[in-house]
Amino acid sequence: MLEGKQVTIRNWLKFSSVALLLGFLGAVITSFFVRADAYLEYMNPLDFWELTGTFLWFSVLGLLYSVISQMGFFAYLTVHQFGRGFFGYFWKHAQIVIIAIVLFDLVYLRYTRVDEPGSIFPYIVVAGVLFIYSLAVAYVKKEETHPRAFLPAVFFMTVVTALEWIPGLRTNDPDTMMIMIVPLVACNTYQLLRLHHIVGYTNEKGEEVGMPNKADDVQKRRPTNAKKKNKKSK
Repeated sequence: MLEGKQVTIRNWLKFSSVALLLGFLGAVITSFFVRADAYLEYMNPLDFWELTGTFLWFSVLGLLYSVISQMGFFAYLTVHQFGRGFFGYFWKHAQIVIIAIVLFDLVYLRYTRVDEPGSIFPYIVVAGVLFIYSLAVAYVKKEETHPRAFLPAVFFMTVVTALEWIPGLRTNDPDTMMIMIVPLVACNTYQLLRLHHIVGYTNEKGEEVGMPNKADDVQKRRPTNAKKKNKKSK
């Protein structure tokens, strides 16, 4: 994932800014649906300042969740490289085991820690939806890059997203969980599917895509060399 051209400050700022925007939009738009009462409370009669404060609160939450997502993404890139180097061939097996453990914990641990959990079905649905969505995103990643990117993508979208979601899960409040998971999923999806467009990758045929090559360097240097010749002639 990290192989390819270096990420410039300009690219990183653009990458991070879009992620922040997605986090902001994700939290605010979700709040309109799951916490509509928080807005309606100050609309009749209209209390502009309280209404603005509510909007800003959800906006800040969205930006915060985006930052958490970005921290988790770059932490995963480091862990992934370490895992490949330390475990080698067995790293993919380790990822499968960890995915299974996290999905199990999303159901079992959440179910057992609630005083009156009721039916276990909603807990299974939450884990199942997250996993199915992770498979869909991983499939897109695989189609755009290389088949070997599928498992790491599933791992990131399932395991890392679940870890980032822990503060929301601990509340066991559906509204809080939704307002947190939507920005996290939006940001994680964007980062995963956008990264290879920035750093480049090696496709299934072994061809380097989106990476700088000598031909590009020569073209960049030609204008400079031409200017030097013009100065000498003068």
